Amino acid sequence: MDRTLAPQHFCCLLCWFAQQPVPKPATTKAPSYESIPVSAAKEPNPVKSRPKSLSRAKRWWTMDCEMCHGKSGDGKGDTAKEMKLTIVDFTNPDTLKDRTASETFYVIWNGHNDMPAEGERVKTDETWDVINDVLAFAQKEEGRRRKDAVVRFRA
Repeated sequence: MDRTLAPQHFCCLLCWFAQQPVPKPATTKAPSYESIPVSAAKEPNPVKSRPKSLSRAKRWWTMDCEMCHGKSGDGKGDTAKEMKLTIVDFTNPDTLKDRTASETFYVIWNGHNDMPAEGERVKTDETWDVINDVLAFAQKEEGRRRKDAVVRFRA
């Protein structure tokens, strides 16, 4: 065999390997709303929405949720903008109107679409605190809209 062809064969093999498709790693999608077990969707919220619960939730929200969901829950957090993610707007009362608090718990615990699962990293009661806070976002916005409407009506 001619030794001058060895480098050419090596280059051909290298080019052939470079053109081969790289297998994509298997991705697991978080469960859809439809996959939430009925029993999980009907669990009652054991944590009352009180100032203490909302105060605890603020700590978690700031640390874990705000980067994507935004400070006010409008879905316009810095990370969501940078990653060009479409995040739900919790300040809109329609966002969760067809969802139970337990379905929201399930999504936080197990993840959904681009949202990673929190799982056991957050205590159960703390997760319910965050849900109380999320539900309060829409109530605050609804109250602000009513107040604005009253002011416009009187003007």
